[in-house]
Order: sequence, then C-alpha cells, then structure tokens
Amino acid sequence: MSTHQETEHLPPQPLDDKAVSQYLMENPDFFIRNARQVEQMVIPHPVKGSVSLVEWQLTRQRQQIVNLEQEITLLMEQAQANQHLFSQLLHLQSHLATATDLAELQQRLHQWARGLGLAGATFRLFNDSWQLAVPSGSHHVGLERHVFTPLQLQRLSQDNHYLGRLHGPELLLLLPEAKAVGSVALSLLTDKGQDVGVLIFSSRNKHHYQSGMGTELLDCIAGFLPQLLTRWISRL
Repeated sequence: MSTHQETEHLPPQPLDDKAVSQYLMENPDFFIRNARQVEQMVIPHPVKGSVSLVEWQLTRQRQQIVNLEQEITLLMEQAQANQHLFSQLLHLQSHLATATDLAELQQRLHQWARGLGLAGATFRLFNDSWQLAVPSGSHHVGLERHVFTPLQLQRLSQDNHYLGRLHGPELLLLLPEAKAVGSVALSLLTDKGQDVGVLIFSSRNKHHYQSGMGTELLDCIAGFLPQLLTRWISRL
C-alpha cells in the first residue's frame, strides 16, 4: 500500500525534445485541435527577435523554394556547359581526323587549345609502344618510359590524370621547348589496357589547373587520340 502511495506522489518527469516530438508524432491532429494557440506561438529569431510559428514556417518554405530555384539554375548551367563541351569536342575530333600528317594533327590540337585560352597542347609517346624511328618523322614526340616513370609515380600515382604545377626538370622532360608554363593537365594515353603515352595541356596561369577539377574532356580526348595516331604511326 505504501509503495502505491509513493508511486502516486512521484514528481512528473520533465519533458524533453524527444518526448515532445514523440507526442506530436503520435498525435498528428494536435495543431488542428490547438490552431488558436499555434497562431499565438512565437519562436526566437536571430534578426527579428521573435516571429510567429506560422511566419517561421513560411520563411522556411520560402528558403526551400529559393534553394530549389538555385539547384535548377545550376543544373541548367551544367547542361549548357556540357552541350558546349560536347560541341567543342566534336569539332576537335573531326578537325584532327582530317589532318594530312602527324605534324598537322599536332598543330591543330595546339591551336584548338589556344582557342580555349591555354598556352597549348601536345602529346608524348612511349618509344617502346610505337615505331618512332627517324624516317617516320615522329621521333620528336618519343619519350622513354623509364624516364617518365618517376614523374608518373610522383604525380599520377594510381590515377590517369594530374592537374597542377610541375617542377622545372619535369617540365623540361615533357615540354622541352615550352616557356612560362604555370600549370598543366596530364592524361595517360591508353590503348588496349596499355599506357602508350601522355597528353599534355598547359596554361600560363599557375592556378588554372588544380586538383579536384573535372577530367571529362581529358578522358574523351585521351580515349580517341591513340587510335587516331595509328593513321601515321604503327604500334609495336
């Protein structure tokens, strides 16, 4: 009997956020039954001091609409950018495919990059993957794989791309005639699962190419370039 009396006189447990939330979930008609009280509720506001619950909810809805509009705008901008990128890539591919020789192909690739505001673009091919003997006129693009390997391990690691700055000796290896190169985009050229060379885009701006940038364009060009090169150079 005494135990029952003690239980009856126990002080009520204080409400916390969890208890209030649980109650509202179990009683979804609470706000309907207490509409007048809800209209009179005020909520602290960092700028206005306090606002009504209704105004607070409307403000949240307005902000959600603004966020959705921003997301839609961003998606539209990305779609336009992708369309422009696809158009540029299609132009480049057809322009390179109609080159009469390797030198003209290199020149067209370089001029296309210049049209994008870059310092230029070129490629180097591994000597053990291509027939780059002097009579072919393509020996100048040759690159010894074992000489490139330290740079590959340092810059590309397990990735196919590197975007950023290079040290003087690295630039001298890849772009011996280039001047005032601030940053580069490197992409391995692969054919049938084998690395056969490296594609190089360069910018005079040292901040132009940075880690974390998209590589979709590099992927596309590096994907079709090796097959295009076989028009003038044979694979080993």
